[in-house]
Amino acid sequence: MGHPVVHAAAYPDKPAVIMAGSGETVTYRQLDERSNQCAHLFRSLGLKHGDTVALCLDNRPEFFDLVWGAQRAGLIYVAISCRLTASEMDYILNDSGSTALFASTYLGATLDQLQSPVKRFILGGEHAGWTSYADAVATMPTTPIADERAGTDMLYSSGTTGQPKGVRFPLPEDPDIASPNALSGLAAMAFKFSSNSIYLSPAPLYHAAPLRWCIAVHRLGGTVVVMEKFDPEAALAAIEKYKINASQWVPTHFARMLKLPEDVRNSYDVSSLETAVHAAAPCPIPIKEAMIEWWGPVLREYYAGTEGQGITFISSEEWLTHKGSVGRPLNAVMHICDENGDDVEVGQEGTVFFESENVFSYHNDEEKTRNATNKHGWTTLGDVGRLDEEGYLYLTDRKSFMIISGGVNIYPQEIENHLVTHPKVRDVAVIGGPHDEMGEEVIAVVQPLDMTEAGDSLRDELTAYAREKLSGIKIPRRIDFREELPRHDTGKLYKRLLRDEYWAEKKA
Repeated sequence: MGHPVVHAAAYPDKPAVIMAGSGETVTYRQLDERSNQCAHLFRSLGLKHGDTVALCLDNRPEFFDLVWGAQRAGLIYVAISCRLTASEMDYILNDSGSTALFASTYLGATLDQLQSPVKRFILGGEHAGWTSYADAVATMPTTPIADERAGTDMLYSSGTTGQPKGVRFPLPEDPDIASPNALSGLAAMAFKFSSNSIYLSPAPLYHAAPLRWCIAVHRLGGTVVVMEKFDPEAALAAIEKYKINASQWVPTHFARMLKLPEDVRNSYDVSSLETAVHAAAPCPIPIKEAMIEWWGPVLREYYAGTEGQGITFISSEEWLTHKGSVGRPLNAVMHICDENGDDVEVGQEGTVFFESENVFSYHNDEEKTRNATNKHGWTTLGDVGRLDEEGYLYLTDRKSFMIISGGVNIYPQEIENHLVTHPKVRDVAVIGGPHDEMGEEVIAVVQPLDMTEAGDSLRDELTAYAREKLSGIKIPRRIDFREELPRHDTGKLYKRLLRDEYWAEKKA
């Protein structure tokens, strides 16, 4: 338990990071020295305890140099998705109050479209108008800064208006950079992570779960193996090559690996796996059954949010007798509440609330913070579910209309707000419809101004229009036309009716 500085002293040549594709390796000594250089760079920029920096990077080893540098400089660090548009990135940079942005050449033309007045550092090459990160950090000392203090992340979760909101935590009360961390404790207790873990991270590091679990493994002194980009067969090859014993996934990864030809799947040795953690989206029962049959009872599922107010856990053995459950709470009391915020009877559905001492707020959004808290002081992610008599949680609905595609949360309102401004659109509803591989796909149901124009030509026009303002993950994969959408006289859209239609088609 601790920090890379502790492990660098104990086993300096042990790999802290291995890039699965290239094999590039960073030892604990190197991670310690490189994160020290980052901390000095932050101080040279005038950054003090509690200031904010942003990272927008593809999966690369320097991601950890920057994160651990921020951790030991007492900074708030914001990880931004590489898939966002420049305007979406600008919003997060400005909202978070970031002073500096560390981005990679992977972003291409997006780099030139950014308007936010941040100090700009480029990784992975050169870019006009940007300072070379490699050159800037190379001149910095490899020894610790004089005023080390523990920092923390602020990761963004979309809000009710479609604009993302930062989930902000206070800096750790204990300023010691090597003080125990709650997530590391959970990783060791529930997920069996340890200093012996060789942990495969197949997802983008800018997402909350991959980033936080990688950091937890580093705190424990294990080795993190990072895939540059997920590929189902490459993931199996990495498990065999590096003798992976711990890992973290989303259900889409499982679906894609299961769709490989059986002879390909069986050609890789996955017997080293002891723990395969999964979360981020509901896992279809048949997929989880098939994975347990293939990999053995190594799947360990949890339910939690970026907000960090609580976590549930279920092992494979428990799940096989409670299929569909996401487990029981580990560090909170779970409540299922009615509209008044009071507990319902066991087995009844309601809104899922966590009773927990963990405190968070939505940055610059007091109303959203207030709306997530009920009269008892319990907090919710907005999901609907039920508890059985043994205290196992079953999620029966999602956050209000949120779409989860490939483990990524997509909020429809931002898409609707853009499409409805198209001159040929009268009304629009965006919902999540069933998709065999991604879990859900984005569907736009459009009421045209003139129904005679409904057809492929208008579909192409609307798709092109969406691409002007929205990142790729938010582009509707299907556009259907209706003469009228189901709205109440008050203007309320009965989106649930639409969503139920599409999911009923799937069951038919």
